[in-house]
Amino acid sequence: MSPETLEAFHDELRDNYKKLAKDADIDNLRVLRNRLQTILDTNISKLSKREHRKLDKLGRLLEEIDETIEAVELATREEIKLIDIIKKYKKKHEPLTELPVGKKKTHVLNAIRKDEISYEEEMLRLQIELVKLQSYIQSSEKKVLIIFEGRDAAGKWGNIKRFTESLNPRYSKVVALMKPSEIEKWQWYFERYISHLPNAGEMIFFDRSWYNRAGVEPVMGFVGKRDYEKFMDDVVVLEKMLTRAGIKIIKFYFSVSKEEQAARFQERRTNPLKQYKLSPIDQFSQKLWDRYTLAEYLNFSQTHTEHAPWTIVKSDNKEMSRINAIKYLLSQFDYPDKIDAKYLKVDGDIVFTGREKVKMLAKEIDESKSLFD
Repeated sequence: MSPETLEAFHDELRDNYKKLAKDADIDNLRVLRNRLQTILDTNISKLSKREHRKLDKLGRLLEEIDETIEAVELATREEIKLIDIIKKYKKKHEPLTELPVGKKKTHVLNAIRKDEISYEEEMLRLQIELVKLQSYIQSSEKKVLIIFEGRDAAGKWGNIKRFTESLNPRYSKVVALMKPSEIEKWQWYFERYISHLPNAGEMIFFDRSWYNRAGVEPVMGFVGKRDYEKFMDDVVVLEKMLTRAGIKIIKFYFSVSKEEQAARFQERRTNPLKQYKLSPIDQFSQKLWDRYTLAEYLNFSQTHTEHAPWTIVKSDNKEMSRINAIKYLLSQFDYPDKIDAKYLKVDGDIVFTGREKVKMLAKEIDESKSLFD
């Protein structure tokens, strides 16, 4: 970039910045700031240290934009007094021994477990943090992919619902793909997932993912040994490429005990509101428990990597699995106005790494067995 071109470019940027600053257009100021940062990062890598001085004016402009954004954010925060929704929830559930006279015809006195109230209060606190996190991801144009895996009835959907119910749907999306179509069966295995990857500023939630090929497919005989082994090699490479492209990958695996899974299947059979969750594969989950255990062991052994590690969440207790999974996600980011770290402390008995799970599973499996015996 010649001195003349640089000067003209700087002046044009500055004019745009001044207009946005005058209107306190915080969203477009952030976009301008992020694009300018990208331009600087790209050009600095191409220039020698001596030539870096060419970009000093742009660097100073970037600092000025940062200061303006901070000032606008501060002014906005001062203008808006947020409702304390946790306090509001507590007031709503204050204990009563009898109904007020004016409410006896329209209300009933009802009992709610204390731990249920505590759970909802904590969930509200964490969902406020998720909204803050989403705002940060949107403004910083980050790309976040959150994968939810686990055995049948492990609580994946219940977790996703709690993660997403207060988020802006324009910048978050749940992806739950059906079984491959006839066309998709002949495509590159990962192809149908690629179009659903996050764009800048988005959080994407995969309700099951390409890891079907590491679990359900080999256990149920839907994939051959060669394609399975190819997947296990390719997925590590793919996820490394995605992280290098700026996508943050969080991989959750919800771990349910055999006894709890059986109880949840029974509820699905008898509860008319949950029967839709029953699938033809469910009937094999208990019978093939040991094969699924072997599949888990092989999966975590080979696909728990530094760039895309597995996070295991014990899910027999649905409430605690949701609370701790959200805490884990929030702990992975530094975002403005983040709550005190003590509120995000993850329970180590509920959440642990894929590497730790491998050690546990090694005691349960027969390593001489193969998924393709």
